[in-house]
Amino acid sequence: MQKDLSSLNWDDLKFFLEVARTRKASIAAKRLGVDYTTVSRRIGSLENALGTLLFEKSRTTGFVLTAEGQRLLASAESIESTLHMACEQVSGSGVALSGHIRMGCTEGFGSFFITPQLSHFVDTYPAISVDILPLPHFISLSKREADIVIALERPEHGPYVCCKLCDYRLKLYATRTYLDRHPPIESSAQLSEHRFISYVDDLAFSSELLYLNKLLPNVNAGLRSTSVIAQYTAALQGHGLVILPCFLAAQDERLVEVLPEEVDITRQFWMYCREDLRKLKRIILLWDYIRDVTDRNAALLMGHSRTTEPL
Repeated sequence: MQKDLSSLNWDDLKFFLEVARTRKASIAAKRLGVDYTTVSRRIGSLENALGTLLFEKSRTTGFVLTAEGQRLLASAESIESTLHMACEQVSGSGVALSGHIRMGCTEGFGSFFITPQLSHFVDTYPAISVDILPLPHFISLSKREADIVIALERPEHGPYVCCKLCDYRLKLYATRTYLDRHPPIESSAQLSEHRFISYVDDLAFSSELLYLNKLLPNVNAGLRSTSVIAQYTAALQGHGLVILPCFLAAQDERLVEVLPEEVDITRQFWMYCREDLRKLKRIILLWDYIRDVTDRNAALLMGHSRTTEPL
């Protein structure tokens, strides 16, 4: 049914976008600062104005986009991005240097490196607020769970701007107490006599995390966790050997490198965001800041230093 678009309330698109991204009207309501009934009413209003069903509603799967809803989503996101850009272009520099950014990151890097560095960023730009999401799972840009993501793997497809952020090194660590109480380790052949702390293989969100099985396939991992911070904490209690990023373990003098010449792993971090957000001034500022601060701390990331250096 063709409708007269004069009845369309453009503000309803904001409600549509939040529901499409969260698939839950209750979550969308919380993010928009309204109640559930307001979200439901605004979605109904938009569907009436367009004369089509935008969501299939289910108690188990939530609000699922119909084919018409999928087509509208692409256009609505384009309108949203154009509006952001237009506001920056016609506003003063003070407005351009304000706003909100949500950054997703791997758990260890986000907690032990990015978060301390972001404290300096928000001090420099107090009108820009930043949410940091250091989570042990994949974060979706398509659902707008974050504006910028730092991940272990480069995205294979999507409307993203992506760059290699940095290399980082992982080594084998244990506490001095553990090493004193267990058989000496002079070569990798002796590692089978020791307990390890590692990831839960079938729950690891990236194959890049399964380095223990590839490097030392015959060792015993008696304690496993999906969280690198949990592994780090367990190692500090003397529960076993653990492979950790140098940026995390090297800053803690309670941990000692084990077989540093034989156990030496290098991985990469990738940073990416949606193309339509990359030109926003606040995104440019944070993007460039993160690149600069990781370059400045290459020695820490590669295990040559024990301290961080803020910009």
